Amino acid sequence: FEGTSIREITSEAKCNVAAVNYHFGGKDKLYLEVFNRHLIALRDVRIAGINKVMSESGGNVVLEELLSAFATAFIEPLMGKSSGRRFMKLMTREMLDPHIPQNMFLEKMIMPTLTAMQNALVKTCPGLEESKIPLLVFSIVGQLIHAVRVKAMFEQADSANLPVFDLTEMVEHIVAFSAAGIRAATEGKANAQSSA
Repeated sequence: FEGTSIREITSEAKCNVAAVNYHFGGKDKLYLEVFNRHLIALRDVRIAGINKVMSESGGNVVLEELLSAFATAFIEPLMGKSSGRRFMKLMTREMLDPHIPQNMFLEKMIMPTLTAMQNALVKTCPGLEESKIPLLVFSIVGQLIHAVRVKAMFEQADSANLPVFDLTEMVEHIVAFSAAGIRAATEGKANAQSSA
């Protein structure tokens, strides 16, 4: 961010500096708008994936179907296009050297997605303790982000000794592993209540 001038940006975009200043008020606000547009697009894809599986299930969604829809909606935009991969790198850099307001990512991405997933999990697993759901969702997201980063590292590495990394297989594993954990949390609550 610091090493790129507004002139370099406008040269690549084939526009003039005055247009950026007029529409965005400078490099900082242009950056915020680009980040905001990507966040909203990613958020909308993730929430649409959750909503789609919930509406198509007729109220009888299987936990693995919900988790698979969420995982697919989470990963596909980051893997399919070069812009998705670039945005993943940008989000990683933002974590290390922030330029956006601290609450932007929370308000635009995390809370709306968490709310949608929480509502879906409550319907899918009625015995699940609602206070535990954020931890479950963050655990799933952490696994997915790690899978995307590892896949990118494996693709860039020049080593024949690396194991084969199949992202589809990894997502299936994350779904199965997470579903088992969620069921264990649900059953653990039921067992605790029955013994009390």
